[in-house]
Amino acid sequence: MNIVRLITLLLGLIFAGIGSASDDKSHLPIRFIISDWTSQIVLSHIAAQILQTQGYQTEYVTMTTSEQWGALQRGLAHIQMEVWEGTMADDFTPLVHKGTILDAGTYQAKTREDWWYPDYVEKLCPDLPDWQALNRCAYLFRVDDSQEKGTYFTGPWETKENLRIKALKMDFVSKQLAHSEDLWKLLDDAIAAQRPIVLFNWTPNWVEAKYAGKFVEFPTYAHACESLLEWGDNPNLPFDCGNTQSGWLKKAVWSGLPRTWKCAYQIITNIDFNNSDIAQLTLQVDRLGHTYDQAASEWLAANKDQWLAWLPTECKH
Repeated sequence: MNIVRLITLLLGLIFAGIGSASDDKSHLPIRFIISDWTSQIVLSHIAAQILQTQGYQTEYVTMTTSEQWGALQRGLAHIQMEVWEGTMADDFTPLVHKGTILDAGTYQAKTREDWWYPDYVEKLCPDLPDWQALNRCAYLFRVDDSQEKGTYFTGPWETKENLRIKALKMDFVSKQLAHSEDLWKLLDDAIAAQRPIVLFNWTPNWVEAKYAGKFVEFPTYAHACESLLEWGDNPNLPFDCGNTQSGWLKKAVWSGLPRTWKCAYQIITNIDFNNSDIAQLTLQVDRLGHTYDQAASEWLAANKDQWLAWLPTECKH
């Protein structure tokens, strides 16, 4: 076997997670997964820039949330900086239990994804944020006078909102918009006109850094709500509940990361943000026009004491 083929084989073994531990300052790049929402991308840039200060090479690889699990298991990608309980727990948790990927720590931030309205709507619809009060006020959310039901707006994401509307017998229809920016344009316009609107939102997100509002309070979520018909008020249909109200936000990494880049792994586990931190970061990009890299660099410059504390003493470069 010639030297070129030998080197190629060794590199393949390392990235497949089969090889032995390499030098912690390996010149092989650490690959960050890039997803399709702002907070995940900014946090990935912050983490990558921190690792770069310690001499690590980094790369970004763009993939869908369904593609990421196989990539993490095979070492084709190494770090996912945002794993949301509400949408990823069913894939993430079994893989952690199997040991094919690692749970690299939980953020202070708590997640929620649900119906949301601006605070001024409460003046028009008393007893909000209760979902039954919202339903009594459905007429306020009609797009035009010819429409019998109110409209709930959502973006280009797969959700179960139509199942909930049907199970709870709500006087609403769901309208899915092609782009997330279309959703935020509707929100901006509604707030400027003080017009009632209810739409899909989540936390942490830039909206909470700019606008006052609340999530609608549906029947409390339980996993049984999705599968047991006898659960909840509707004995004939599932999804007669809201979404998880205080979900975790975690980091996931390739199982070979601790042995291949020990200090990098320790740094990733130490990185932590709360809801306000992440909301402000996404505001910089989505509303103020900063690039992901600019938002990350500005945060690092303004919060040096915070991120330096994430570097273990034995790992500082």
